[in-house]
Amino acid sequence: MTEQQIFDELKRVLVETFEINPEDVVPEAKLYDDLDLDSIDAVDLLVKLRPFVGDRNISPNDFKQVRTVGDLVKVLDQILND
Repeated sequence: MTEQQIFDELKRVLVETFEINPEDVVPEAKLYDDLDLDSIDAVDLLVKLRPFVGDRNISPNDFKQVRTVGDLVKVLDQILND
């Protein structure tokens, strides 16, 4: 799976789940500051992404350094392509 495919799926989830304007979902957008997600939203996002990553393990530690949409795409890429 390419980073573009991961980005497209992440964007779909953010737009559908959190009603974020699609134009606001760009790689440099900060999840908390620009997209107004909070810690509970972050947990909801992980739950929504679980079917996307399948049986691969998503560890909270994987997301400690995630600040932007692009950071999240890179982490998901590592999870999906390891």
